[in-house]
Amino acid sequence: MKPIWIVDDDQSIRFVLEKALLREELPTRSFTNPREVLAALDEIGDEDVDNQGPQVLVSDIRMPGGSGLDLLAKVKERHPGLPVIIMTAFSDLDSAVSAFQGGAFEYLPKPFDLPKAVELIRRAVEESQREEVAEERMAATPEMLGQAPAMQDVFRAIGRLSQSNVTVMITGESGSGKELVARALHKHSPRANGPFVAINTAAIPKDLLESELFGHERGAFTGAQTMRRGRFEQAEGGTLFLDEIGDMPFDLQTRLLRVLSDGHFYRVGGHNAVKANVRVIAATHQDLEQRVKDGVFREDLFHRLNVIRLRLPALRERKEDVPMLTRHFLQQSAKQLGVEPKRIADTALAQLGAFNFPGNVRQLENICHWLTVMAPAQVIEAKDLPPEVLGMQGASGAINSTSFHPAVPALETEPVIDAVATLAPPVSTVLPASVLAQPIAIPASDMLSDVGRAETAAVPAVGLGRPAAWEQGLELEALELLASGRHDVWDELTRRFESKLILTALANTRGRRIEAAQKLGIGRNTITRKIQELGLE
Repeated sequence: MKPIWIVDDDQSIRFVLEKALLREELPTRSFTNPREVLAALDEIGDEDVDNQGPQVLVSDIRMPGGSGLDLLAKVKERHPGLPVIIMTAFSDLDSAVSAFQGGAFEYLPKPFDLPKAVELIRRAVEESQREEVAEERMAATPEMLGQAPAMQDVFRAIGRLSQSNVTVMITGESGSGKELVARALHKHSPRANGPFVAINTAAIPKDLLESELFGHERGAFTGAQTMRRGRFEQAEGGTLFLDEIGDMPFDLQTRLLRVLSDGHFYRVGGHNAVKANVRVIAATHQDLEQRVKDGVFREDLFHRLNVIRLRLPALRERKEDVPMLTRHFLQQSAKQLGVEPKRIADTALAQLGAFNFPGNVRQLENICHWLTVMAPAQVIEAKDLPPEVLGMQGASGAINSTSFHPAVPALETEPVIDAVATLAPPVSTVLPASVLAQPIAIPASDMLSDVGRAETAAVPAVGLGRPAAWEQGLELEALELLASGRHDVWDELTRRFESKLILTALANTRGRRIEAAQKLGIGRNTITRKIQELGLE
């Protein structure tokens, strides 16, 4: 990993941060003033900065020989994606506002709490690494795929809309690739050098969504120890993608309408208006006209968002793209897993072409990932396809116990433009061998809500190659939630899985978080953050 660059004329500050970051296995490089930083960047050169430059820059705001704000401006001009954290005394909080307007990732007030400073830097590192991965994938894979007339219409619309700042509403079923279209509109727009910020308004609790969108001032509510920029500020000069806009709480719709109307907003607890130079692209799988009639979506906001509507076709409406997408996803999955790409027989392609894909192209991608792992031969035959494609029903017990249900989205990283309706590559979630090697008692209510199990079910010992009872229970629960028509199945099951895993580890270590984190193979900051996010305090 690239080092964290620390810029401060105070040797004690540099020393304390260096030692704390090294304990977290984060490399560092220190400077005493901005001139040294700029000279180091010049020495590296713009071409090599991605490989040899800083992962994150942490700079004091007042130093002999230069200002941290001036350094921020110069660094952002040359390397806009580099996260910069500005350290400032409490008396300099007005300057901190200038830091945010200049594009700082966050500010760190002095004197600071060392663990919180390290956590903030680690958060900036994770953000930087996500951006690097997204950029690599975007460069390595095609933007979108599709030869069907319906997709060609979409491509033409993207071409016409990309040079405009007009608000766009993207509609389409879940898994059809709405975010990919939004990213394509951004990539080909005059704002391409600015940030692309995405937020799923349905995935964030109502009481947190306002702060996520608009940020908050220090002391705005319990736990708001520092000022925080919201997604509107993070997207300054770029594009903000509001996914599942139809699920936005009604009171927040009023605030969003005000931003779209006059281009200004207030942070939570703030009194000064912040100007937003952001292009908004919204998306939904719902019928917004009907939601307006039902009184749960503002009509004035609907008309403000619905300037240009772009409908994305479902995969069943462009079946001629299935063979091309299938081969692409098989190549992609093989590359991810480091194996030889599998080929697919014409009979298997015909069977796939007859499937309706309720999960759209996201489901096809997961099926291809499943086939790369599970198909026994190098050539995939029709009999190798997963049960739902072959017409078997999991609820009737026809699904083989070793199968994985590809309709449930696998764990995702930041979405990237690689094919129409493709989200980031799925990553299998695997329990440690130490857990799989012994029986575990899992409350039936946690995994199998309506299956009629006993109050607790003993999970027999299994090997890595054999199905576990918890996997079968997970499959049944996923099928039940999917059949109910819910659109938060991934979030719901992930939350329950993570909660159970963390609580079990804490019980095993008698509540010692650091030891529990070590046994789970995650960092201590990660387990602390997860405990807070999942409400396990």
